[in-house]
This record gives sequence, C-alpha cells and structure tokens, in this order.
Amino acid sequence: MENIKLNIENAFPFVSKASVDAYEAKVKECTEMLHKGTGKGNDFLGWLNLPSSTTEKFLDEVITVANDLRSRCEVVVVAGIGGSYLGARAVIDALSNMFGWLQQDTKNPVIVFAGNNIGEDYLSELSAFLSKKQFGIINISKSGTTTETALAFRILKTQLEKQVGKAEAKNRIVAVTDAKKGALRTLSTQEGYRTFIIPDNVGGRFSVLTPVGLLPIATAGYDIKKLIAGAQDAEKFCGADVPFKENPAAIYAAVRNELYKNGKKIEILVNYHPKLHYIGEWWKQLYGESEGKDLKGIFPAAVDCTTDLHSMGQWIQEGERSIFETVISIKKSVYKVEVPMDQEDLDGLNFLAGKRVDDVNKMAELGVTLAHVDGQVPNLHIEMPELNEYYIGQLFYFFEKACGISGYLLGVNPFNQPGVEAYKKNMFALLNKPGYEKESQAIQARLKK
Repeated sequence: MENIKLNIENAFPFVSKASVDAYEAKVKECTEMLHKGTGKGNDFLGWLNLPSSTTEKFLDEVITVANDLRSRCEVVVVAGIGGSYLGARAVIDALSNMFGWLQQDTKNPVIVFAGNNIGEDYLSELSAFLSKKQFGIINISKSGTTTETALAFRILKTQLEKQVGKAEAKNRIVAVTDAKKGALRTLSTQEGYRTFIIPDNVGGRFSVLTPVGLLPIATAGYDIKKLIAGAQDAEKFCGADVPFKENPAAIYAAVRNELYKNGKKIEILVNYHPKLHYIGEWWKQLYGESEGKDLKGIFPAAVDCTTDLHSMGQWIQEGERSIFETVISIKKSVYKVEVPMDQEDLDGLNFLAGKRVDDVNKMAELGVTLAHVDGQVPNLHIEMPELNEYYIGQLFYFFEKACGISGYLLGVNPFNQPGVEAYKKNMFALLNKPGYEKESQAIQARLKK
C-alpha cells in the first residue's frame, strides 16, 4: 500500500532547507514530550496511540449498533458540534455520492446534522423533513449540556417520541458521552439508551477516531475498519522512532513554524475536490483551537478550488504576503469522465476533447501552484493516492500528530481551549441562566452605557 506524501519543495524559495533541518532537535524534544506525557495538556493525549489500541472487537460492537440503526431508519440525525461532528461529516461527505440522497438510495440511511448551530429556521425545516421519515438520533456530547446540541436534541427527541412512541424511540437513540457523569449520561441511564464512551483523555477536536466519529461513519455505510487501519499505518510512519527527515508529521510541523517565524501568519488549506470541503472544516478546528492562544498561532483558513479561485484567487495571488498554502491533492479519481468533441466548438474547448476532466483539474492545480509560488506564496503539497477510508484515516492521524508537535514548537498548550468559554459566559448571562446573575448584572450595566 502507498502512503500519503508530503512535498515541501515549494517552501524553500521562502525558507531555507538548513533552517528547516535545524528544527530536528527541537522536534525530537517536542515528540518526546508527547510520548512521555511531560508537556502541557498531557492529560489529553489519548488520541496519540488510539489507532493501535483500537480492537477488532470494539469496532464490531460499533458496527453492530450502526447496522441496527440502519435497519430501523431512513434518516439518522447526528447531533453534535465542533469535534463532535466535524470529523464524521468530513468522512461522510468525502465518501458519499454528492447526489445520492436525491436518488432515494435505500441501501444507506441519509445522514443529516443538527446541534451545530442555533438556527430556528434550520430546526424548523429539519423537523418538517423528519415528520415524514423513519428517523433516529446519534447524540454526541460529553456533558449533555452544550447549548446548541442539547437544544436540538430536546426538540428532536420530543418529535421522535411523538412519531414512534417512547419505547421505539429508545431503540433509535444512541448516545456518545462520558462514561460516568453528565446530563446525557444520566438521561441515557434513565431512558435505557445504548451508549458509547468518549474517552476522558481525548479532546473533542482529536476525537474522530473514537465512537464520536466511528458510529456516524459506520451508520452511513462506510468501512471504519479501513479508516482505523489507515490511521494505524500513519501512527507508524509518523512515529517517534521515525527519523526527522522521513517523518511527514515532524517535517510539516517544522516547516509551518519556520514559515510563521518568517511572517507567514495565515495557512490556507486548499483542495481541488469538492468532496473535501469538510476535511478543511475539520482541519480548521484542529489547528485553530490547538494553536490560537497566548496571542500566538497561525490562522487556519480553507478554500475549495477551482471554485474559490473565482472569489479568493485575486487576494491569494496579489494580496498581503502573510500567507502560505497546504494543498491536498487526490492522485487517482474514482470515476472517468471525458470531454466530448463538439463540431461547432463555440466554447473553444475542442483542444480538451478526449481528455479526462480529472486531467484538466490536475493541470489547473499545477498551474495555480506555479502562479502562487511566483506570487510569493509558499506551497506545501499533500498527495493522497485515492479518496477512501484508508487514506482519510492516514490523513487524520498525520494532521493530529503534526498538530501536537507544532503546538509544542509554538510554545502553547495544544490541548486546551480556554478562550471558547468567554462567549458562553456572556450568552448564559444574557439568557438569565441560573448561576450567572453577577455576569448578567455586569452585562446589563455595560449595555446601558
């Protein structure tokens, strides 16, 4: 089997090879901090050896529950936010037929997502859609009190019980939550829901290879054993024993930190495949929440090309030179579509006749890369041999391992997120949540000024 490949040659016009090589000792130190658990956030390192510690028996348990949901439901709603849904959605969107749900495919249930916003129209329209469907719910929340997810689950649970009765609703709701504590754990025990555990030592943004991601992915009909196999292989080729110059996670962490040190404050994750959009969204949370603290951190952005070349292309080509790109490229396309010959050739495309659309796309990718490098944009390149579960598993683990190393290189705790609590305190105070009376008074006084 091939592995994903990292190419950093188009970074060297902007940073020297020697400066990247100089990171070797520091990267080794950061890697040892991860593996020995001596760095900041060391109580959240469960993801590090998660692939290799995942057993066949456990995956079979997940698949059994997923298959039961699949047999009962036309639609399964995955309720979760942030790391509790982005990984699952990234895999499902990447592997799904983009128009399959319009074709009423009865082999796999339609997977929809809720609890990732506070949109009244969204919930109203979702409820209307579900009113004529046999549906189930996978509720993902460690605490059970995250506002967006808890709100959506309360509404959907009520609707499901009205449609099929409380006894059958119990069979169609699965909770992924804390092992012992929290509102969702208590509710699951009271109602008799089947549950899977979110490990205490795995943070949300690193949780895609736990039941948080595995259960929705399996319910959608995709092979979680291949996903884990890919991550297991990446755990090996990104391992602490792999030399710096052969370790893609180590090199990626080093290059992006050297670019950051040289004024490249924004990293744009670029794809040339529309199915990779949510891979970008997952990656943005992983790196943004891990590195954006202590007034430090590369700002993670993402674009879908060639689409976004017609909106963001000008800025990337000639805007402020504070950016670098990391391009994810798929080597082998699943389908084959050739450009037909047209006798009149009014659109001037006969020069492409007989060529595959994927060949056109890859030349667009290469042409853009050359233009952007000429425009002073460093460019890193990640090649996936194919778009399937195995290589997505590799990609996920590669990014996670590199993120841990990169955060330590930056000098921050990559595994906490203290900043996300600030908005919650204000929101709860404005909504008069019990326990936030002092904050409410302070905000009201502030608003009157």
